[in-house]
Amino acid sequence: MNLNFNQSLAKNYKSPNQIIRVLSEDWVAKQSYCPNCDAEPLAEFANGKPVADFYCSNCDEEYELKSKKAKLSNIINDGAYNTMIQRINSKNNPSFFFLTYSPEYKVNNFLIIPKHFFKPDMIVKRKPLSVNAKRAGWVGCNIDLRKVLESGKVFLVKNEQVIPRNNVTEQFQKTLFLREQTIASRGWTLDIWQCIDRLDTDFSLNQVYAFANLLKLKHPENNHVKDKIRQQLQVLRDKGIIEFTGRGHYRKLY
Repeated sequence: MNLNFNQSLAKNYKSPNQIIRVLSEDWVAKQSYCPNCDAEPLAEFANGKPVADFYCSNCDEEYELKSKKAKLSNIINDGAYNTMIQRINSKNNPSFFFLTYSPEYKVNNFLIIPKHFFKPDMIVKRKPLSVNAKRAGWVGCNIDLRKVLESGKVFLVKNEQVIPRNNVTEQFQKTLFLREQTIASRGWTLDIWQCIDRLDTDFSLNQVYAFANLLKLKHPENNHVKDKIRQQLQVLRDKGIIEFTGRGHYRKLY
């Protein structure tokens, strides 16, 4: 994998946004592959496709690309709020590629957040554009990456180091069980998993119970939060994310 952009493609562009769009999209098309099935190359959607930029012709996985100079921040600017919410709540919402690059146009980090890690509360509505704006009243959104589990950040390139492809596909496929769930069930699984992330490798059921009030705020319609916690711990155990070590104790396997 060559981490350098093909800068010759930008010679006819003056806008920085156009330059990075052309360079980064070409790099992904030429250098990347599908983290879901390992097929290559990825195909590009025609301009104007809502949300998604690329797709895999082998498994039909869709991807949107976000590129940024220097470090990857916690808040990522995105497009129209309503469009994003519709796609997040649909069955064909895209997975997201996030790419950071150096001033020398070299890829620093390239990661994917699989679509099953996205929840509506990660999409933050921005203020409508003013009445004097060209698109007055238009409402954009931001993606809050702080609400993404670490297990949901699958690096293909990290700190200019290319991650072995089998490691990438293994990490991606390990969490595909989340796609089998309804949006509501997946929300519970991700919320419990996020609580576990804040605990040590070995933890107890009582430690997870300590998050009951927080979970109740997120799911006010549920009056049996502790029952739900036990249910979701069983889901995560059955899927190999954690293991039961006996007498209300567990261990992370990730």
